[in-house]
Amino acid sequence: MDLTVIDEGGVRFVEGAPDQRLMASVHDVDRVLEACFSGGVSGALLHAPNLTAAFFDLSSGEAGAILQKLRNYWIRLAVVCPPGSVSFSSRFGELVAEERGGKHFGVFEARHDAVEWLRRTSDAAPV
Repeated sequence: MDLTVIDEGGVRFVEGAPDQRLMASVHDVDRVLEACFSGGVSGALLHAPNLTAAFFDLSSGEAGAILQKLRNYWIRLAVVCPPGSVSFSSRFGELVAEERGGKHFGVFEARHDAVEWLRRTSDAAPV
C-alpha cells in the first residue's frame, strides 16, 4: 500500500496516490491505521480510487466498517471525489450530508478543500 506522510502548510496527514487502489477489502483499513500511527498523524487523505469498490454504496456496509474503524482510533478521513468520478448511492449521499461540518469524515471535490478540512479539524483529534 502506497501511503505517504505529507506535511502541507503545517498540517500532517497520510495520503494515497490519486489513481491507485489501496483497499481491496475493508480489512485493508488497518494499513491506513498503521501508516497514521507510524507517521504520528491523525488524518488521512484518500482519493476515490484508493477505496474499496463498493465504498460509495452504503448498502454494502464497506463505508460503515472503514469509517467506524478509523473513528475508533480517532483518525479523520478526507476523501477527494472530483465531480463525476464516482456515483454515490442515495444513502451514501445522506451520510455525507450528515457528516458535513463534523470532524471525522468529509468528502471533497478538490484536494485543497480536503487539506483545509484536515487543517481545521486537526485540533479535534489526539495523535
